[in-house]
Amino acid sequence: MVPVRPERPAKSKRQNEDHVRRVMRHQKKTVKLGRTAEHRKALLANQVCSLIEHQRIKTTLAKAKAVRPLAERMVTLGKNGSIHARRTALATLRQKNAVKKLFDDIAPRSAERNGGYTRIVKLGQRKSDSAPMAFIEWVDVEKVVEEKPAKEKKAKRKEAEVKPKEKEATPEEPRAEEPAMKEEKPAEVPAPAEEPQPKKRRWFGRKSDAEK
Repeated sequence: MVPVRPERPAKSKRQNEDHVRRVMRHQKKTVKLGRTAEHRKALLANQVCSLIEHQRIKTTLAKAKAVRPLAERMVTLGKNGSIHARRTALATLRQKNAVKKLFDDIAPRSAERNGGYTRIVKLGQRKSDSAPMAFIEWVDVEKVVEEKPAKEKKAKRKEAEVKPKEKEATPEEPRAEEPAMKEEKPAEVPAPAEEPQPKKRRWFGRKSDAEK
């Protein structure tokens, strides 16, 4: 006869969910970046502060994707503008100057935009370790094109090329006095005659160095 297996009790829905959470990475969206929780929070906060200060930063693609949600959350707090929102942003970023610029400059520019405050531009792989690099910047960044400094640099280069030519054209005064200085020098004493060197003895059967 075939042995009959005892029937296992059916698992509840909660037990199934606990099993899935232990075995699989469902609902675990945190990008760890190979760092501990404290290190990761400090890294992302510093990246957001740099983004607020410089309007655009260059970093790896993984870090840029991790910075984007935090940066957009800070802009949402800036659009709120309340004291509570300002204190919440300060508790995350830990830099007063960055929080002030966020609430006074960056958030008002994005007042008419409902999300999507940042842009990621891929730059390809880094030469050293082939890590994918990217720019992350604000969508509503102020674009200022300055062409004057480039023209000034070209003008300075032309002036630098003209100056050496002018110096070569005008001879210096001390050179005119050189002949007089030469006349005052005493006549040079003739060098003593060289003493004749003894002749080398020739060995029969061998050629001398001169004959070779």
